[in-house]
Amino acid sequence: MKSRIEAVVAREVLDSRGFPTVATQVRLGGGASACAAVPSGASTGTLEALELRDGDQRRYRGKGVAGAVNNVNTRIAEQVIGMDATEQQSVDAAMIALDGTSNKSRLGANAILAVSLAVARAAAQQARVPLYRHIGNLHGNSTPTSLPVPQMNILNGGAHADNRVDFQEFMIVPAGCDSFSAALQAGAEVFHQLRDVLREKGLGTGVGDEGGFAPDLASNEAAIEMVLLAIDGAGYSAGRELFLGIDVASSEFYSEGCYRLDSEGISYSSEEFVRMICDWAARYPILTVEDAMAEDDWHGWQTLTQHLGSKIQLTGDDLFVTNAGILQQGIECQAANSILIKLNQIGTLTETLQAVQLAQASGYGVTVSHRSGETEDTTIADLAVGVGAGQIKTGSLCRSERVAKYNRLLQIEEELAGTGRYLGMDGFPHLTA
Repeated sequence: MKSRIEAVVAREVLDSRGFPTVATQVRLGGGASACAAVPSGASTGTLEALELRDGDQRRYRGKGVAGAVNNVNTRIAEQVIGMDATEQQSVDAAMIALDGTSNKSRLGANAILAVSLAVARAAAQQARVPLYRHIGNLHGNSTPTSLPVPQMNILNGGAHADNRVDFQEFMIVPAGCDSFSAALQAGAEVFHQLRDVLREKGLGTGVGDEGGFAPDLASNEAAIEMVLLAIDGAGYSAGRELFLGIDVASSEFYSEGCYRLDSEGISYSSEEFVRMICDWAARYPILTVEDAMAEDDWHGWQTLTQHLGSKIQLTGDDLFVTNAGILQQGIECQAANSILIKLNQIGTLTETLQAVQLAQASGYGVTVSHRSGETEDTTIADLAVGVGAGQIKTGSLCRSERVAKYNRLLQIEEELAGTGRYLGMDGFPHLTA
């Protein structure tokens, strides 16, 4: 059978931070062969699937993935060789059962995901269809036609930068543009304008892990002011073509019931932090806020959603970790109104699609996301189109591992000419319904 898996071979490769990750090649009986590489996060939720590292300080400071690679080349390969690559759910279920743990800690989510994605890529190649169309078929979306709105991280802080800014990402969201290519152009122009703004103010223009500038600023709010200056200087209107997005990553500075902003020397209770977020949302053209509250501050999430859930997008990343079971809890208690989708948080394509399906069926927004440690693999671009996600995060407008995803979306936009549609504000249906 042409779609039967004949060979599975993994190796260590380097991610964008220069640390090892797992890349896997899958070959099918019909000759199709495809490779997938998995990303790695720096700011991670405690309930994420386990990324297996060797811990041997003599190699890559303990971050080697030789064990995960060996798991692919032995136990996983033995399990999946002979299976049908078009049966994605069966392949993924076999690997999950082989691992036998709740968080994939025996084989490693990085090992399992590399195989899961390589199988999907090989199946698409064997069928001679684009990956986004193959994923669409798996998702029940046989004719993908929509292009997501990018959330472009142009100023970095938190765990993604060596500066004193507490919040992790300050993004521009070109929801008011009329095509993906126009949105990308606007983002690039604002990104370069921001460099000019920072230089004029004597601030650094080095970039963080995701390609955004990482200057030392007097406060978190000063970051918003810098971005607004760049939008205006580039000839765009904040609140019309371009909106603001923030990844607070609040779990990083939440402890003992308090949110401590070291850069400003201020500590907030949960209720006070909700009021601060609400104040920002009232004064600035903010369209989306990610991880506004900490992953274990469920009461704070509920309170914030009551105040802002009908006005802006409130996205759970560390809160939901691409886990359909945890998302269901959030839906039931009305915490957040959107989910961030990261393949390596859950560890298989099948489980990722389950989380997306639940979110879409429940009226939650969906944003497909990269990680801070990325590779040149562009799967997430096809995933976003295949599932009809409203938005995508791939990072800033520099660093090739980020730009590769934007360029893939440009290619898809060309392929869908005549039928494709840039979602714009329709990418936030939970707000515009």
